[in-house]
Amino acid sequence: MVQLADPIMRLSKRKANQTNFIQKTAIAIAILLFASAFFAPLIVPFDPLDQSLLSRLRPPLGFERFAVGHWAGTDELGRDVLSRALHGMRLTLSLAFAGAVIGLLIGGTLGLIAGLRQGWAEDAIMSLVDMQIAIPFTLVALLILSLMGSSLTVLVMVLGIAGWEQYARIVRAEVRRLSALPFIEAAWTAGAGPIYIAWRHVLPNLISPLVVQFTLALSNIVILESTLSFLGLGVQPPQPSLGSMVGLGRDYMPTAPWIVLVPAALIMALTFSVQILGDWLRDRADVRLRDR
Repeated sequence: MVQLADPIMRLSKRKANQTNFIQKTAIAIAILLFASAFFAPLIVPFDPLDQSLLSRLRPPLGFERFAVGHWAGTDELGRDVLSRALHGMRLTLSLAFAGAVIGLLIGGTLGLIAGLRQGWAEDAIMSLVDMQIAIPFTLVALLILSLMGSSLTVLVMVLGIAGWEQYARIVRAEVRRLSALPFIEAAWTAGAGPIYIAWRHVLPNLISPLVVQFTLALSNIVILESTLSFLGLGVQPPQPSLGSMVGLGRDYMPTAPWIVLVPAALIMALTFSVQILGDWLRDRADVRLRDR
């Protein structure tokens, strides 16, 4: 039995080490991408809107016809791809953060109400949650942007309502679980109101699951924004975003694939690293998983 247990333990330890390596690598990539987006105006070599038709469709470093300074090449208008990609990632992350915060506020508030106020209020809120889950939100986003236009304000609001139902479900479930604990029942018995109980006893216990959900939702919103911009209903030219760069450059894939590959690689790296970061935060927040 001991001889059988040793290989299993070594295999489990090896898998744990591989998982830790992947998590650390993803976290390092996420930090690098966030820092690059935050400091993009300071580190980009060119203005992302400057055009130079004499330098159009120049390949990246290492290829013939490489233009000095344009390390990732230029696009169809001679604009620096690296500068546009970093500024586009900055705008994409800004929109994603704004949308995630709005979704957190809407979903957290409704989930708190549903958890504390049972009855018709809970039924109405959970019916809205079920509707949101049942309808593909990308189609809803396309409809809203088609009717109301593609301004940044409308886009942020669309991204904000993209995942509020997940926050509402998490908060409602946690509130219902906490409401059955003795200290909450004692607060009700002592005459505390719902606002005091929510602020003093419930919200501090919701921080961990909400932070995890915020991180996971961020990558989903990045993908949604990139999809809308790719379809021409998100960020409008000449302002760069990762999705719009992929959409505008797809016609040049046979002759200048770097126009698409650079922003597409950033989208993949960003969503992958943020998802792994969310999984790591979930493992750290769950006491049962953390103690293994």
